[in-house]
Amino acid sequence: MLRLKGTLVSPFSFFAVFSIILASPTFLSVESYSHRHASTVGQLVLKHDRKLLTQTEHGEISAAIVTDGTKGPYHLQFITLEPNSVFLPVLLHANMVFFVHTGSGTLSWTDDDDMRDVNLRKGDVYRLPEGSAFYVQSSLEAEREKLRIYAIFTNAEDDIYEPSIGAYSSITDVVLGFDTRVLQAAFKVPEDVIEIMRASKPPAIIHAVQKEGKMLVEWQAQLLKAFLGGNRDGFFHSINGKKTKKKMRAYNVLEADPDFENCNGWSLTVDRKDLQILKHSNIGLFMVNLTKGSMMAPHWNPRASEIAIVLQGQGMVRVVCSSNAKECECRDMRYRVKEGDIFAVPRFHPMAQMSFNNDSFVFMGFSTLTTKRNHPQFLVGKKSALRIMDKQILALSFNVSNATIDQLLKPQRESVILDCTSCAEEEERLMMEEIERERKEEEEARRKEEEEEARKRREEEEAKKKAEEEAQKRREEEEEARRREEEEEAKRREEKEARRREEEEEAKRRREEEEAKRRREEEEEAKRREEKEARRREEEEEEARRREEEEEARTEEEEEARRREEEDARRREEEEGATRRETKKRREEEARREQEEAWKQEEERQRRAEEAAAKGWREREKQRGQPEEKETEGGGDEGRDRRRAAKKVWLI
Repeated sequence: MLRLKGTLVSPFSFFAVFSIILASPTFLSVESYSHRHASTVGQLVLKHDRKLLTQTEHGEISAAIVTDGTKGPYHLQFITLEPNSVFLPVLLHANMVFFVHTGSGTLSWTDDDDMRDVNLRKGDVYRLPEGSAFYVQSSLEAEREKLRIYAIFTNAEDDIYEPSIGAYSSITDVVLGFDTRVLQAAFKVPEDVIEIMRASKPPAIIHAVQKEGKMLVEWQAQLLKAFLGGNRDGFFHSINGKKTKKKMRAYNVLEADPDFENCNGWSLTVDRKDLQILKHSNIGLFMVNLTKGSMMAPHWNPRASEIAIVLQGQGMVRVVCSSNAKECECRDMRYRVKEGDIFAVPRFHPMAQMSFNNDSFVFMGFSTLTTKRNHPQFLVGKKSALRIMDKQILALSFNVSNATIDQLLKPQRESVILDCTSCAEEEERLMMEEIERERKEEEEARRKEEEEEARKRREEEEAKKKAEEEAQKRREEEEEARRREEEEEAKRREEKEARRREEEEEAKRRREEEEAKRRREEEEEAKRREEKEARRREEEEEEARRREEEEEARTEEEEEARRREEEDARRREEEEGATRRETKKRREEEARREQEEAWKQEEERQRRAEEAAAKGWREREKQRGQPEEKETEGGGDEGRDRRRAAKKVWLI
C-alpha cells in the first residue's frame, strides 16, 4: 500500500546514492560528528539531560533547550501527570503547540471572555495562543496510565522562544504579586481572605480531589475571574466533577490517514493547511513509525527545521552537512537515540532515520515552517531532484558515465520509507568506528602534543643548557678579564704606592726640616715671651703696689664720705619728721576750714532755694538776673569744693 500527500518522491536506491555520495569528492562531506558533538551543539538532548522544573508525588515537568543551528533556541517541556491530578492554572507567555503521548484528560483554557474545554487522548495535537490561561486535569482510568504532554513554546512573530520571561507564569504568582490593599480593592474581600490565599500557595501539580483543597480551588476560581469577562463560572467545574458548557475536539494523529504508508512504516505531517488551530502559528507537527529494519529515505526540508522526540524504540539518525561552511561550523553527524531523546535537524540538511533489526523506531516532532508549505525532497522516486536533472550534467557532477547514472536511478522502486535491514547496525558500527577513530585521533593528537611538548621541553632544556654554557663561558671570560684588570690595577696601585711613599718621605723630610726650624723659632719666641713675661710681672707688681696705695686712700675717703652721709641722713630724718608734723597740723586746720565752709555753702544753697520759690520775681527780673545766675553757678562750684573738703576732713 502506497499513499503520499504533498511530497515529491521517486524510486531510488539508497545504497547506490550513498555509495556515490561517499565516493564523490565534489558532493557532500562524509566527515561525521560523534554523539557528544551533537549534544554539544544543541541538536541532541538525551532524556537524562532534561532540566527538571518541578516534581511532586502527583507529577513532574522537565524542559529542554534545542537549537537547529540556524534559529532558536527552541523551548520544549514534558508535562507528566499521575492519574486524577491537576496542573494548576498558568498564564501563557508564548504560543504552545503540544502532543499527547499517553493517557487522557481535560484541557481547560480561556478564549476571550469564554471558557473552553478539550478532552485529551493519546495522539491529540492542540495549540494554545499566547496570553491564554489554562490548566490540565488527568483522567482516572482503569489502566492508570500517566498523562504525558510534549509541548513547544514559541512566539507568533518568528517562532522562537524568549527565555527572559519564561514560557508561562502561575496565576497565583501573577495575582499575589500585588499588595494586600490592592487585592482587597480589586476582589472586594476582607484582608483575612487575602492572607489565607498567601498562606496556602500549592505546588504546580496537585491531586484533583482533596477535601482540604476545596478552599484552594474556590479562591483560584475567583482569581481567574479577572481574566474572564462575562462567563466567569465553570473554569474549575471539571475539577469538581461538573462539565463546562463549551466542548471542543482536538486533532488526533493516530486517527488521521498517514501521508505515506507501506510495510516498512508510515509517516504523517500536520500543518496550518491541515489543522485550523495552527493557522496563526508557524509550527507544524510530524510523526514517523518505522518497523524493524526500516529507514526513512534520505531527504531534506527546504522550508522547515525538524525537532523530533523519540516515542518508542530506538534508532540511528544520520545528518549530512550540505553547506560550504567551515568544518568547525558545520559537520556531518550520526547518533543513536532512544525513547525520550530529542534531536533536531536544520533545514537544507539531508538526513535519514533508521530502525534496528530487533526494534521499531517511532518518533514525532515539531517543524518550524516558513510562510510557504514545506515539501520534503527525497533522493528517491520518479520526481526526485536527481531524476529531474539532466543526465549528462549529473554524470559530470559525479564524474561517472551516463550508463552508471542510469544504473543508479532505475533499480529502486520504493520511496519515502524503505526496507533497510541492518542499516542502523551498520550506522552504529560506523559511528563506533568513528568514535574509536576520533578517540585514537585524539589520543594521537594528545600523543603528538605530548611529544611536541616533550620536544619543546628538550629544545628548551638544550637551549637552556647551551645558554648556561655560554653564560658560564662568558662568566669565565669576564672572570679572566676581571683578573687581568685586577692584576693591572694591583700593579698600578703598587706604582702609585711607591710614588706615594717617595712623596711621603720627601714630605716627611720637609716636615722634619720645617719642624726643626719651627722648634728653633719657638725656642726664640719662648725666650722672648719669658723676657716679656718677666717685664710684665715687674710692671704688674709695680701696678699692684700702686693700686693698693690708691685703694687704701680711696677706702679712707669712702669711710669719711659714709660718715658724712650718715650725719646728713640723720639730719634729713629730723627735718622730715618736723615737716611731717607741720604738714599734718596744716592739713587738720585745712580740713576744719573746709568743713566750716561746707556748712556755710549748705546754708547758702538752702537760702537760694527759698529765693527760687518766690512767685514771679525771677520772671520779671529775667534779663537783669542772668549775671546773678552765673554768679550762682560759680558759687555752686565753689560750694561743691567746700563739700569735698568737708568730706576729706571727716575721712581724716
